[in-house]
Amino acid sequence: MAEMGIFESMKEKFTHVRGVVLDWAGTTVDHGSRAPAFVFQEIFRSRGVNVTVAQAREPMGMAKLEHIAAVAAMPEVAEAWAAKYGQPCAKADIDSMYADFLPLQLKTLDQHCGLIEGVVEAVAELRSRGLKIGSSTGYTRQLMEVVSAAATPQGYTPDCVLCAEDAPRGRPAPFLIYEAARRLDIFPLTSIVKVDDTAVGIQAGRNAGCWTVGISRTGNCVGLSCEEFESLSPQERKEKVDAAAATLTHAGAHEVIESVADLPDVIARFEQKLSQGQRPD
Repeated sequence: MAEMGIFESMKEKFTHVRGVVLDWAGTTVDHGSRAPAFVFQEIFRSRGVNVTVAQAREPMGMAKLEHIAAVAAMPEVAEAWAAKYGQPCAKADIDSMYADFLPLQLKTLDQHCGLIEGVVEAVAELRSRGLKIGSSTGYTRQLMEVVSAAATPQGYTPDCVLCAEDAPRGRPAPFLIYEAARRLDIFPLTSIVKVDDTAVGIQAGRNAGCWTVGISRTGNCVGLSCEEFESLSPQERKEKVDAAAATLTHAGAHEVIESVADLPDVIARFEQKLSQGQRPD
């Protein structure tokens, strides 16, 4: 009978949870968050320094300039850079790579704007139950103009789109979430759910005092297109999804799901917890 009560309540308007802030690449578009990973590798490769896919993906979710600096500071990358140039990677080098990153990302971005399966339906359900839909990204406004323009005809237009320039610092700082709360007119922050496929995105949600949901299968931690993922054996799929879930849980996710398609059920559980006086710990 208790389960039936929860099921019935899921059909009603949410009153305690008032909004979500969704990430973009790997969460709502670009299954596997492939677009930025390739470009990060390429800008280092063009300077004679090889960066692995794992290294390129590790800081994913940060603003892109900070991401490049984080990769350059990794011990193996820093050692390779010093061996190549006889000196450490300097701020001018990072700025130069960032200057190259933007046009290269812009050139390839339109190939990675497909919506992830289930996003349109999940967002429609959340809206029908009274939630506002915010979004944030480490992309610049110029890059997001491409992604947003591609997402709209596919059926996804969030109520606000926040980019790297919209806050003094990107994730894991909470400032983009604060700005989303302001633009969506939502308070307290405990009534917002941050949804992200990166560790720094989850950390930003925790730092803001929000509920947090990690996205495993479609996101950066697995890092595969839908077709690549489906080509794996069932055991390989499970291992990759489990490893992604462990990373996101370690980062502080209150719950981890495989894709945004599963989000309404999670929101219903947060709604029930809030109605019982529970808050994000």
